[in-house]
Amino acid sequence: MKFLFRHIHRFLVNFFRCGVTGWCMEILYTSFQSFRKKDPKLTGTTSLWMFPIYGMAAALEPLFHFCRKRSCHNRGICYAIVFFGAEYLFGYLLNKKKSCPWNYANCKWNIHSLIRLDFFPLWFTTGLIMEHMVTKTPLPEKHRLTGATRKQDHP
Repeated sequence: MKFLFRHIHRFLVNFFRCGVTGWCMEILYTSFQSFRKKDPKLTGTTSLWMFPIYGMAAALEPLFHFCRKRSCHNRGICYAIVFFGAEYLFGYLLNKKKSCPWNYANCKWNIHSLIRLDFFPLWFTTGLIMEHMVTKTPLPEKHRLTGATRKQDHP
């Protein structure tokens, strides 16, 4: 049972990390777009919908471990393809509810207004960042479930 709780806890912590990191990267990206348009406000935006979408990168931990012996180049390509698939799927589902926060209809390299092929380098990099967060970063000691209580926890 401890094994199951440890994995659920790890998934939830990684889900939160990936969700927040995705939000921050999206806000930075949209801020840079404001900079390119010479908007002095440098406004960055995202949507609440994006938190669980980015957070789901935590579910890719088995893929990250499977790919770990491949080159960085091959892993990045694999992750970009997976992220394109996820973006397409979530965009399609959110469009059904008229809730999709993105629409790439006016972009040159779009597919069904749901994904942009020119985002490949961004998804490549995002995949490698998420891989590092999910697989390489150990949980802090206070977040680890050891099954044993420490003396300092109980006076």
